[in-house]
Amino acid sequence: AIYSAWEMSGVFNPDVLPERNQAGEPYCIMMPPPNRTGTLHMGHAVMLAIEDLLIRFERLRGKRTVWIPGTDHAAIATQVRVEKKLIDEGIKNPRVELGREKFLEKVIEFAEQSKNIINAQVRKMGSSCDWSRERYTFDADRNAAVYEVFKMMFDDGIIERGFRLVHWDPQFQTTLSDDEVNTKETTASLITFTYDKNFPIAISTTRPETKFGDTAVAVHPDDARYTQYIGQTFTPTFCGKKLSIKIIADSAVDPTFGTGALGVTPAHSMIDADIAARHDLPTIQVIGFDARMLDSAGSDYAGLSIPDARKKIIASLDADHILQKKEEVTQQLPIAERGGAIVEQLPMKQWFVRVNKEFLKDGKKVTLKKLMIHAVESGDVKIIPDRFDKIYFNWINNLRDWCISRQIWFGHRVPVWYRGEGDAQEMRVSDISPGADWVQDTDTLDTWFSSGMWTFSALGWPNKKMWEEHRDYHPTAVLETGYDILFFWVARMILMSSYVLGEVPFRHVYLHGLVRDEQGRKMSKSLGNILDPLDLIPKYGTDAVRLSLLLGGTPGQDVKLSEEKIAGFRNFTNKLWNISRYILISAPDMKHEEKENTLADTWILSRLSFITQSVTKKLSTYDFSSAGEELRDFTWNDLADWYLEIAKIEKGKELILQNILKTILILWHPFMPFVTEYVWGLAKFPGKLIVAEWPISQRTNPADDFEIIRTLITDMRRLRAEQKIEPKQLVEFTLVCDDTVRTIVESQVHIIQHLSRASHITCATSLPVECIITQSGRIRIGMIIEKTIDIVKEKEKLAKELQDAEAYCASLQTKLQNTDFMSKAPEKIRADMQKKYDDAQAKVASLQAHM
Repeated sequence: AIYSAWEMSGVFNPDVLPERNQAGEPYCIMMPPPNRTGTLHMGHAVMLAIEDLLIRFERLRGKRTVWIPGTDHAAIATQVRVEKKLIDEGIKNPRVELGREKFLEKVIEFAEQSKNIINAQVRKMGSSCDWSRERYTFDADRNAAVYEVFKMMFDDGIIERGFRLVHWDPQFQTTLSDDEVNTKETTASLITFTYDKNFPIAISTTRPETKFGDTAVAVHPDDARYTQYIGQTFTPTFCGKKLSIKIIADSAVDPTFGTGALGVTPAHSMIDADIAARHDLPTIQVIGFDARMLDSAGSDYAGLSIPDARKKIIASLDADHILQKKEEVTQQLPIAERGGAIVEQLPMKQWFVRVNKEFLKDGKKVTLKKLMIHAVESGDVKIIPDRFDKIYFNWINNLRDWCISRQIWFGHRVPVWYRGEGDAQEMRVSDISPGADWVQDTDTLDTWFSSGMWTFSALGWPNKKMWEEHRDYHPTAVLETGYDILFFWVARMILMSSYVLGEVPFRHVYLHGLVRDEQGRKMSKSLGNILDPLDLIPKYGTDAVRLSLLLGGTPGQDVKLSEEKIAGFRNFTNKLWNISRYILISAPDMKHEEKENTLADTWILSRLSFITQSVTKKLSTYDFSSAGEELRDFTWNDLADWYLEIAKIEKGKELILQNILKTILILWHPFMPFVTEYVWGLAKFPGKLIVAEWPISQRTNPADDFEIIRTLITDMRRLRAEQKIEPKQLVEFTLVCDDTVRTIVESQVHIIQHLSRASHITCATSLPVECIITQSGRIRIGMIIEKTIDIVKEKEKLAKELQDAEAYCASLQTKLQNTDFMSKAPEKIRADMQKKYDDAQAKVASLQAHM
């Protein structure tokens, strides 16, 4: 109901905000568009909680805020999901059986259903995004942006079609970018062998099936073992196939690894392809797109699967007595992010974005790499936390040309048309068919190509009218996302915006961590530890779920989450509700005469001013957790535990209580929007809280005198607790202090007496004999015990406790001195035993002091 009221009022739309916001500084966040592949998870929940906090905070501060939502067509992920679904429904080969048009209808239908589910979940998180500006990476306007950028890059020579090595997914028959390839740790057989008995150099590999495509053996130029062979060409027969192997010198070879010699396979290793390019070596492909051996591997191996070919090769080398060594090693196996198939590196003709190709930008020669580096190096883009700068630069420096074509049907079609065949084939870049005899490229573009334009395409570019309306929102304020897609997406957005507009896409990049379980483990179905925000919200409330994701974490660090943590924040939400209800009952309206502030009033207003200033600064610098924790401490401790208790004694605080409630509701609103908006309505404060005005800190003098009183009461309570005196029992105190402090104490004695549960408080020059004594700053406290405690019985009880504690301590000491036990016990048991002994000793000392 609350969310519907916000949405109906139009306040998510910057055009409907109050006048002060209309005149304010533009502030825009582009929601990282969730994939249209199903439902949101905890990672999305973190993103939504942080971004909504920022938008609500800046909206309250009077900025012209807009948070633009959207979804990503996520081409491979969505198509793979639909293919699996159709296979489960009995269609063995969906693409073949349905054809392109009908298959795409199924994908589009699934994507639309997913969008509706996702948007409902975004709303459940309280996300105050402008739904009137919702975007989709595959809608008509984004299609126009994709074509425009492709054409620009093609004309600048940055996009080209070339024959190079690419990552290939044999399961879904498509190329992948570097970022779509994960690794899985496995064991593999590392074999050392020679191609045949006459070949002079031994090499090592875990992939002998690729050796049919070797065209060279590379050694380090300074490796004396092989100097005599450099420049020679040998023609060994490897497992029945004659090879031509040239011995080359290349400084990239590590002479200390293996035999110090590397079999160069240009067709199946990107590292080897780089070496081959430097030495003008031929490329011979021996593995096909179905992950089976080709005819070029020889008739004995053609058609075999890779595991079968590998097994047969090792057996053949062993039989020929040229297998020198076989050992099991740990290997990082490349697997496809979607589907998990083993990824092959194969040579193909594909479309690439050339990141090292120079082009003219504003009259200067630059490369895409240089633009990406400059954006962060110059400070135009600030990454939070800044330790990720180094990782960012390292990734950019090692960036290869980006393969942007995919052999799937769902996605932006490559806007290139062909006419004719062979060398006479014509090619034209166009978003529409040039004519009846032209055929469009069947490939689609990598999803990151379109989502890389998200900040400016979602604001209307290249549509002149829409772009002009939204131009002052770009660069956007902040990109908030998980650190795990810093390179997938963040770097590509910087690339696209710097290239197209000559400006960065955002000023700040805030990277949140992954959400893990309470033991720090990644959430997974196999572990059964997944926490679903949709299950948790009905159980604990959206505000509690948001708080559990915002407090207790720092930028770039993983967040540990448990139901207990969320339940704790649900309890705090209830606490804020109860505080608010108490204030509203105690101060139902503001029609009361103003009275002179008491010491407690001065103190709470000073604390409120400090908290307002501190929370404002921390939210401005993305220190969300610290801001929330400080605000929680003020609300629960300063306000509830102290000031409201004092308000029960000192009357006439209606105006102050109303002011405090109004301020803390505004301060809490970005964190927990629902309960604060509801209470705001109960309090009948003007307008809606979502568009209220952020409080400005009023400079007030710190109430040091009250801190003396608060410390005194705390120490008096501690003294009572140490003597195990029941809260309902009143106790007599004597205080000794100097005249200055005495004046403060006597002026507040009504508060001290009430909050310390004292029957009588006397200020004197010395303490009576029969009392328990403690020091509280400049005040010496004496608690009179002869009327409160039966000293004889108390000593008897303490003597029994001390006897038991000393016996327990002695038994632990005996075990620790038992060398046979200690030598056999695990380290954790020994450490636990020592800790128990230390704690027991401390208890004995405490009991002795108490007696």
